[in-house]
Formats: sequence, C-alpha cells, structure tokens
Amino acid sequence: MFSWLQNDETKKKSTELFDTVASGLRSIYKHKLLPLESAYHFHDFHSPALDDPDFEAKPMIMLVGQYSTGKTTFIRYLLERDFPGIRIGPEPTTDSFIAVMHGDKDGIIPGNALVVDPKKQFRPLSKFGNAFLNRFQCSMVASDVLKGISIVDTPGILSGEKQRVDRGYDFTGVLEWFAERVDRIILLFDAHKLDISDEFKRSIEALRGHDDKIRIILNKADMVDHQQLMRVYGALMWSLGKVLQTPEVARVYIGSFWDQPLRYDSNRKLFEAEEQDLFRDLESLPRNAALRKLNDLIKRARLAKVHAYIITSLRKDMPSMFGKDSKKKELIKNLGEIYLQIQREHQISPGDFPDLKKMQAELANHDFSKFVPLKPKLIEIVDHMLANDIAKLMGQIPLEDAAQPQATSNVKGGIFTGHQDTSTPFGFKRFEGVEAGRGESDWIVAKEKYKYDEIFESLKNSEDKVAGATAKAEMVKSKLPNTVLAKVWKLADVDKDGMLDDDEFALAMHLINIKLDGHDLPDELPSHLIPPSKRPFHSGD
Repeated sequence: MFSWLQNDETKKKSTELFDTVASGLRSIYKHKLLPLESAYHFHDFHSPALDDPDFEAKPMIMLVGQYSTGKTTFIRYLLERDFPGIRIGPEPTTDSFIAVMHGDKDGIIPGNALVVDPKKQFRPLSKFGNAFLNRFQCSMVASDVLKGISIVDTPGILSGEKQRVDRGYDFTGVLEWFAERVDRIILLFDAHKLDISDEFKRSIEALRGHDDKIRIILNKADMVDHQQLMRVYGALMWSLGKVLQTPEVARVYIGSFWDQPLRYDSNRKLFEAEEQDLFRDLESLPRNAALRKLNDLIKRARLAKVHAYIITSLRKDMPSMFGKDSKKKELIKNLGEIYLQIQREHQISPGDFPDLKKMQAELANHDFSKFVPLKPKLIEIVDHMLANDIAKLMGQIPLEDAAQPQATSNVKGGIFTGHQDTSTPFGFKRFEGVEAGRGESDWIVAKEKYKYDEIFESLKNSEDKVAGATAKAEMVKSKLPNTVLAKVWKLADVDKDGMLDDDEFALAMHLINIKLDGHDLPDELPSHLIPPSKRPFHSGD
C-alpha cells in the first residue's frame, strides 16, 4: 500500500552525499559492511571492526627491519630532532612498538592507556594482551612533520640464537594489524647485513597482501664503495626475490639516511636522487590518504564476502545430530576443495580468498554448528555498496583534493623543508643542468662558446646566420630524437626569425649538451640563459 514511500526512501538513500570522503567511508562501513562482518564472525578470523579514528587518522608509516638497520635513526632524520623514548645503538635497542605522533608538547603515553583512548585508532590492539601493551607506547612530539603523518617504529627483528627467544606476544600478528592500517611499510636493510633471519622472513610474509604499500631501503650505503655497492644491491635483490615471491622487481631506495658525513662520497648524486624519490613518495601520503582508505575498504569488503561464503558452506555441510567432530575435521582438511567450489559457483578470483593454512588453523577453534546460513540480503547490500557508494566516493576525491590547498596537502617541516629547498645553493639539482649559471654576472654559455664558434663559422651563410636545414644537419649528430631537437630549436631561436646567429647557435649546442648529460630541458628559456645580445629584445617581447 505504501510502496511509493519505500521507493522514495530507497531513492533518497541512493542519492546520499557525504561531507567528506572519510565520513562517507565511515557511514557505508557501519551501515552496509559491518552487518555482514558481524553475522559471519569476520572479526574473529581476520581483523577487528573498524572504529571512527580509523577513518579520520593521519597517514601512518611503519618501519620494519632487523636490529641496527637504522629504523630509529631514520625517524630522527625525518624529524631532525629526538623524540621521547628514543634509543639508538648497534645492539637491539628498540624493544617496543613506538607510535610517534603529533602533540602540543613532548610526552609518552603507555600502551595500556593508549588502547583505551577513544580518539586514537589503537583500541583493537588490546586483544594482544599485557605482554604486548607493556611493549607499546606513543611518543608525542611537537613536530610539523607529524602534523601530516604518524610513524610507527618497531622492535629490531632478531637473528641467530636471539630469534628463538619468545617475545611473549604475537609479534607477526601485531605487524599484520598495523600493515592493514598504515599507508607505507618501509623495510630497511643494512648494506653490511643482508641476511634475512627466520623471524624477518616470517615478518615479511605477514605483510603479504599489502605489496602496494611496501617500500625498501638499502640503508648505510655510503659505508661501501661503488663496486661493492653494486654487489650488495644484487645480493639484496636475490634475497628479496626468494622471500617476496613476486614477478615484479621491488623498488629499492639506496642511501644513508642520517646527518653524518658520507664515508664514500662517490655516490653522492645517486643518494640525493634516491632520497628525493623516497621523500616525494612520503610527502604525498596526506593527498592520497582518502584513496588508500577507500582501496583498503574495497579489499576488506571483498574478503568479507568470500568469508561469508566459506562460513555458510561449512555450516551447510555439518550434520544436525551425530558425528559433528569428525565432520568438522574432514571439512577443515578439505578446505582447499571448498575454496575451488566457491570459486566456480560464485565466479570469485583465487586472489580474494584468505590464506588456506591460516584459515584452517582458525577454524579449528570454532563450533561450526553455531555458524548461520547464508543471508543473501547482506551480500546484496555489500554488492550495492561496491557498485554505487564506492563509485560516488571515488568521484568525490578529486573535488576534495581541488578544494584543499597544495600547501596543506603535503608533509612539511623537518627534513622535508630541506628536501623542498629552492632558496639555497644546496637544494636538489640547484645549479645543475639549465640551473647552471643562475645568479652569475657572466653568460655561462660564453665559457664554451669558442668551441661552438668554430662550428658556426663553417655553417654560416652570407647573413652570418645558420639556416634551419644546415643547423639540422649539425644538431642531429647528437643522436637526440627530433622532438627534443625541435624543443632545443624553439628555445634557442630567441628572436624567432627561423635562423640562428652565433649566440643562438652556441645556446642551442649548450642545451643539447645539457640534455646529453641527463638533465631535462625547460619549457621556457630561463632568463640567465638568454644571450646578452638578445636580452633587450626578449624583455621588449
């Protein structure tokens, strides 16, 4: 009778808009995905329910590595200052998980107090018990860097006999929990210590499924010379290939991330370029945080759907009266066949299924008779969420980014101030390539002009200029593509008369050499490269 009211309500819901992407994610999770997770015990098998701080939290970076690989020093390098609880040394000094976060004044919050704070995203960590909470703390630091990101320092992973000592809590379980929630996972390796211990291997395996978040740093690379560095890099890639087991080559950043003099200076330019790439990736995290959370929610929803199919399939095959224990053991043993059956029946990719051995271990602790049958309505709601709500939020992200000033969307302060520096001679690639000669009174092209004049004299026409066809025959000797040479011509032909005089020809050869040295060409000719004879003309133009 009142179906028109229901249709109107459905229409209203389908056109629902949210103030921010974060609030939209929180809403659709609580109302559409959480009911499916709760119905099929998803939180017991995979990951605790998400809280409000999970959607509002700043991007997080987690550092993982064996002891003495420079994890804590790396944080100090980023912040350009110490933080409460910092301990640095060659032995395993960091024995706790330390969340380094922004605060108005410096201080330490112990783990037990941290997991009951409703404003922090760490409440689910209470499930790992007091043994872990006694090894967990938050260091509050008044640093501008931490206004954009938070950093998690992890205990140094042990090797040799030390790794056989039980930590008293589920170390890899904690890593998995953080891996699901952080935006970047940085694996650090020491150039002098490339062996991957059993515990480190287990830790890396716990990070599987989050390959898109992983970045690798070969730290302390200035401690070896150029030839040794090539061998170390090759050995690292070989070791990683056996552990990561992916066909793609992992991105490895090479450098020495501390503020001490370089022992071997021959690779300075390489280290500077690698550092720039890494920091450019890290400083963009606030801009991409919403997209990362959206991506993680999609992965979670797909896993929750598959989990529901697995649970209902197990429930369906259980006997109603006798032989429950033997049937349970049989089902767990044949779980791989159940996976294949669900794949065929629901057209689901094998990559969406949870790890088989881990699932078998978890199922051993549950009573299958308490599982509920399949509720198609819950599946439909999640499918609708993936097809419609997620698409709307995807469309909202560019609008949200456009409304946010660029200055507030990047990480600022600490080492990032120097990384973005353009005011001193020590900024990245300052006074290199087209920047060379900036601020000098003499025209930098004049230093090599005598060489270019000899070529010019052999090419010039009766008007003391080089015509286009003649210049082309000389410029193509550089073996640069025509598209690059066309850009060189447009930049060098300052007066736009279709020919080059001696100054313009020298400028063209200078730009060609800049490109041959591996530098990029500018879209517009910088003022310091304009020939002195053309500057009045250029300013008038």
